[in-house]
Amino acid sequence: MKSFKSSAWILPQPVLILGTFDKNGKANAMNAAWGGQLDMTEIIISLGSHATTDNLAQNPEFTVAFATASTMVASDYVGIVSGRNTPNKMENTGWEVEKAPNVNAPVFKAFPMTLECKVKQMKGERTGGGYLIAEIVNILCDEKYLAEDGKPDVEKMELITFNPVQHTYIQLGKTVGKAFSDGLKLKK
Repeated sequence: MKSFKSSAWILPQPVLILGTFDKNGKANAMNAAWGGQLDMTEIIISLGSHATTDNLAQNPEFTVAFATASTMVASDYVGIVSGRNTPNKMENTGWEVEKAPNVNAPVFKAFPMTLECKVKQMKGERTGGGYLIAEIVNILCDEKYLAEDGKPDVEKMELITFNPVQHTYIQLGKTVGKAFSDGLKLKK
């Protein structure tokens, strides 16, 4: 086996699009790859110093959308371009924006599923940023992405993951097994 130095190579990495409003109510979005679920109602996201962190200091409510194959180009763009320096950043994405029903944050209608969140804690704040722990208040899902059982159908969403090794995006594939079930075949 070949050895590599420590790096951010936990796979897969979600491509999360954080939506915030600035102090004037203007929508902003950023791409965040380092995030995950803490428990049933909380998430954690690593942030640097961005317009998003400025906005969260004013209003601790935000949304998290999951990037897809069809939103990939604009999702990458909001990770490259700063809202601090590009006043027309959101217009360039072409995303339709509406206010979330349960938090004071934008929903970008191009995405199939969006979490409505409230910051619980900002930790490790430093010049380069820190990370936040947030409560998931509600989950919104476009009805065209629902399965027959009425729950979100993740396969229909064409979600993408960030490949930190080659710096690419990979579309997630098909279902290959049933969690908490298939492993029972080995139980004796």
